[in-house]
Amino acid sequence: MNQSELETAVNKRRTFAIISHPDAGKTTITEQLLLFGGVVREAGTVKARKTGNYAKSDWMEIEKKRGISVTSSVMQFDYHDKRINILDTPGHEDFSEDTYRTLMAVDSAVMVIDSAKGIEPQTKKLFQICKMRGIPIFTFMNKLDRDGREPLELVNELEEVLGINAYPMNWPIGMGKGLKGLYDIYNNRIELHTDKPKFIDLDDEGNPVESLDLMEDSIFSDAMMEVQLMKEAGNQFDHKKIETGDLTPVFFGSALTNFGVKTFLDAYLDFAPAPSSHVTEDESVIKPNDSEFSGFVFKIQANMNPNHRDRIAFLRICSGEFDRGMDVTLTRSNKKIRLSNSTQFMADTRENVETAVAGDIIGLYDTGNFQIGDTIYDGKKAVQFEKLPQFTPELFMQVSAKNVMKQKSFHKGIQQLVQEGAVQLYSNYTTGDYILGAVGQLQFEVFQFRMLNEYNSEVVMQPMGKKIARWINPDQLDEKMSSSRNLLVKDRFGEPLFLFENQFAERWFKDKYPNVELTAKL
Repeated sequence: MNQSELETAVNKRRTFAIISHPDAGKTTITEQLLLFGGVVREAGTVKARKTGNYAKSDWMEIEKKRGISVTSSVMQFDYHDKRINILDTPGHEDFSEDTYRTLMAVDSAVMVIDSAKGIEPQTKKLFQICKMRGIPIFTFMNKLDRDGREPLELVNELEEVLGINAYPMNWPIGMGKGLKGLYDIYNNRIELHTDKPKFIDLDDEGNPVESLDLMEDSIFSDAMMEVQLMKEAGNQFDHKKIETGDLTPVFFGSALTNFGVKTFLDAYLDFAPAPSSHVTEDESVIKPNDSEFSGFVFKIQANMNPNHRDRIAFLRICSGEFDRGMDVTLTRSNKKIRLSNSTQFMADTRENVETAVAGDIIGLYDTGNFQIGDTIYDGKKAVQFEKLPQFTPELFMQVSAKNVMKQKSFHKGIQQLVQEGAVQLYSNYTTGDYILGAVGQLQFEVFQFRMLNEYNSEVVMQPMGKKIARWINPDQLDEKMSSSRNLLVKDRFGEPLFLFENQFAERWFKDKYPNVELTAKL
């Protein structure tokens, strides 16, 4: 496509992640959005998991069994004149590293909050990453169909706990069984809580243009007083502050009953940004409408299709146009790679993609070429995007194959799952025994489950407890430094590090070897 066509296509993209604390309703709202995009005919609910009607974005077997999202799914659909890329992130805190990397690949975020619980710890952590990146944040106060906290209290908490200004785009008229509707401030109308969507327009003075029994209800008058208070004493709407992540538009609704979700989606598309520029390691800026193609790998997933044992590298396109079969350069190795097998996603279903532009997320079938954080480009000048965040593991397990006759599948499974980045692989410096490191316990459970179900390898895991991982310069290493309190291991790239029993053991080591430099990350 020519430059004008490229710019038009890029400006139609809206790429966002949905973030929340577990059980706030993130997966349910994702399904409703897919419903509006015509991707699914009916949205499943959490209750429907028992019947086998699982959430469209939860494709992994363990997610279906336990009713949790532990991977980041990518879904794409067209709505009105926009091409929407949704990244549904894991809510569980043990998989926050995967979520952090996903947030590097989006242009805005939708924060889902349970209106009965308000701001929860995981929401706060994820918000801080969005804030650090300066990306626009849109807030959806969910579960209005249940009795929850007062709307004013929720908005105040949002501002005080997260330190961001809030602007309510709509306001609940009642809640729970007494939910009557929403006062749509942005569209100057009332959205009635009925079986079928019904909207009543308001005149300039805020009165319904047609007769409405609701006006006689004290719930309605209470809501109107609160709206008036917000208009007079609350924040002013400011599009520029939304763009910089300093003001969050707040929407109320219920994903489960599909109330207020379409109103949210329509308003989101009015204000969500098109794909933004990306900064490289040498601090040059790559604009999305630059003609030369570039992108980075933010996620790798093995066995999305168990029948084919495939491995997919998820690529955020940062500039230019992707064409299937194109040749690109992998910056890390300076090797040329032909991108002949690529795909677009709808959770566990996918189709070959012939062309894509900045803002799109595509999957590259990978035979082992890619690593998380890799940059690829097709121009003459080398491109290397900024490094993605890495977490140093805190929990460690020794892992071995239960059946020594199945070593081949054991080694293959470990190597492939480790490349996804949820668990880190180490080996004992002297014995070579495998050790896994993770941020949270659930990652070990998922690893054990997937080794058995995807690689037919039953593993034995022996807890080593919490450790402090510190890398050491190989030139300064003496194997005699290792002891029971600071175990010497290698990471999967062969670099040496110590696993310290606790902070006391680390301080003792530093006192004994004052000239040895220890680092928390490679």
